[in-house]
Amino acid sequence: MKERLGIIDWGIGGVSIYKLVREQIGDVPVIYFSDTGATPYGKMTRRELTARLNTVIDFLETKGVTHLIIGCNAASTSIPFVKKAVINLEGVIEPAVSLIAKLKPQRLGLIGGRRTVLSGAYRKAFAKVGIEVEQRIAQPLSGLIESGDVSSPTLRDECKRILAPLQDCSHILLACTHYPAIGQILKEFVSPETKFVDPVSELVRIISHWKLDTGGDTDFLTTGDVNMMKRAARNAFGVDIRKISKINLG
Repeated sequence: MKERLGIIDWGIGGVSIYKLVREQIGDVPVIYFSDTGATPYGKMTRRELTARLNTVIDFLETKGVTHLIIGCNAASTSIPFVKKAVINLEGVIEPAVSLIAKLKPQRLGLIGGRRTVLSGAYRKAFAKVGIEVEQRIAQPLSGLIESGDVSSPTLRDECKRILAPLQDCSHILLACTHYPAIGQILKEFVSPETKFVDPVSELVRIISHWKLDTGGDTDFLTTGDVNMMKRAARNAFGVDIRKISKINLG
């Protein structure tokens, strides 16, 4: 049986991971699972989110997934609580902390979703490596990007509001895989010296050591709106998804 990579995200943020996997690792067999038909992961309780992730992981195992990326920061906060799967699993938090530690920021900021920030997962992880972090909840950026909006006045106003307290940071961690889609806009509201850090590169570097087969296709699955997913992936990351299968996990 072929080794198959799964990518879980609530929406299209993980498409940035998929795109880099294709560029740097090659044509490994992939199942991309978007769960927009469920309550946004950032709005679930920890118990609800853990149960949902277990359901999705069970489903992906039946589809032959042997290696799994949880590409959602909110979902990654629940990795310690999901059941021990028989598949290799990597989230986005540990790679992000590892990358930031290498950069040694003078002043670190972070923007992320509500659950990501309030969970304290990043604050605790950075404390272990002696780094302080200033966090900002960046609602509703991911929702706007998910709808296909990557440039509206509303989005720009939200970016300005969110980044105002962080504009002089040396580095700002993008703690949501949606945010790289608006990287150029984010730069407008901070110091020219501020560097935005997208941890996806470190994540892909880590999983490049997994022994994955090549020569495989990608299956895109969603519990949500197929057409909205196609539009959002194209607008945000320039990825044209020809076929998406609608599924129902209950």
